[in-house]
Amino acid sequence: MDFDEYEQPSWGVLSPKGGELNIIRETARKEEAIKEILACQEGLKAMLSKVQSVQKEVDKLASGNETLQMYIDNLTVQMAKRR
Repeated sequence: MDFDEYEQPSWGVLSPKGGELNIIRETARKEEAIKEILACQEGLKAMLSKVQSVQKEVDKLASGNETLQMYIDNLTVQMAKRR
């Protein structure tokens, strides 16, 4: 390692020069983007799970409505025959 590649800040700690600093910043930015993407994916998975559970409930209610409609239709037919 050659220490000529580093600048000496005023407080005495070595820091990388411009090009290397840009690489470090870019890497940090990419890591942050990856974390954000993963968080969004988890949020989407949670929403998908909720949508699927709501869809199951809607399907149950639709089936119940069909059953009730058949019952109402049968009652209507029976009432018509009695008159």
